[in-house]
Amino acid sequence: MQKLVTRYIKDESGATAIEYGLIAALIAVACIAGARALGTNVGGRFQEVADAVGTP
Repeated sequence: MQKLVTRYIKDESGATAIEYGLIAALIAVACIAGARALGTNVGGRFQEVADAVGTP
């Protein structure tokens, strides 16, 4: 019984899975933030081109 408890306490596979999940979430947040910033910049450029083309 003592071996079972000791092995259970030393098992870190759950902690590793949680760490990988947190890293994946951080990467996803960074990707979303980058995509939003890029989308805003691209939208602004398209608006500049549309304004320049629309004026005679």
